[in-house]
Amino acid sequence: MSKPEGPEVLTAPVGCAPTETVGRALTGAEAAELAVMFKALADPVRLRVLSAIAARAGGEACVCDVSDGLDVTQPTISHHLKVLREAGLVTSERRASWVYYRVVPEALERLSAVLGRHAGLEVLA
Repeated sequence: MSKPEGPEVLTAPVGCAPTETVGRALTGAEAAELAVMFKALADPVRLRVLSAIAARAGGEACVCDVSDGLDVTQPTISHHLKVLREAGLVTSERRASWVYYRVVPEALERLSAVLGRHAGLEVLA
């Protein structure tokens, strides 16, 4: 017997009782936006760069500050900072010939809410 054409309709198994909804699921747009952030953090160097910025006094750092202890070139660090900035995880500000980076706390709070078991998704509203 051939499979019918058209979209597949998903149905609950017989005897499956729906569970209570206690929060709000992500919309497609929210999931797409958060996926960009998670993808940016999926690289170990970028995760370390973000951590290095967050660990600095005053919560900001320049490229030379975050490259300490990383076995990559300064241009590579700059590339990773660009990815973090485009993902909305850090902001940058040029001061004379230096660019300073800061972590965006609201972005980390959104990621935390998605990952937290008991945090709920109200932050996304």
